[in-house]
Amino acid sequence: VDEAGRGPLAGPVVAAAVVAPDGWTLPGLNDSKKLTAAKREALVDAIKNSCTAWAIGSASEEEIDRVNILQATFLAMRRALDGLSSVPNAVVVDGNRIIPGVSLPQQAVVEGDGRIATIAAASILAKTFRDRLMVELEELWPGYGFSVHMGYPTAVHLEALARLGPCPIHRKSFGPVRK
Repeated sequence: VDEAGRGPLAGPVVAAAVVAPDGWTLPGLNDSKKLTAAKREALVDAIKNSCTAWAIGSASEEEIDRVNILQATFLAMRRALDGLSSVPNAVVVDGNRIIPGVSLPQQAVVEGDGRIATIAAASILAKTFRDRLMVELEELWPGYGFSVHMGYPTAVHLEALARLGPCPIHRKSFGPVRK
């Protein structure tokens, strides 16, 4: 399991879960942050077609504001796990914390998205799903540049936020949005 979108000022946090047999891998698989958008997109169908099961879960900006980004991330991860068509034997999660409320055996692996194939695959699915969503949200909320910065606090985004004010997909509990 891995997530995408903890740091942005807008949009949901998205998690993906991937189940695969022992030893499963794909050529080119790596941490999503180390791949170009084109390489991530090229791997999406290969991941979905070759793993045992996969699912996406998310938590909305309203949920992030209500429970905080860490708890919303765990919520998205539980939703991804709940969406799997095949129950895994165990959960390996990227980071230094296991997911509360999950009864399966778990292991947290720091930088797991660069070390474990299923976590790398989950990072790619989560990132591409969220990026595609942010491109769609740019059409609903033009002027912020969501399709370019994906909601992250870039200079362009901060300038648009100062000029336009927050829109409904902004995370109201995040400092730069509150300003």
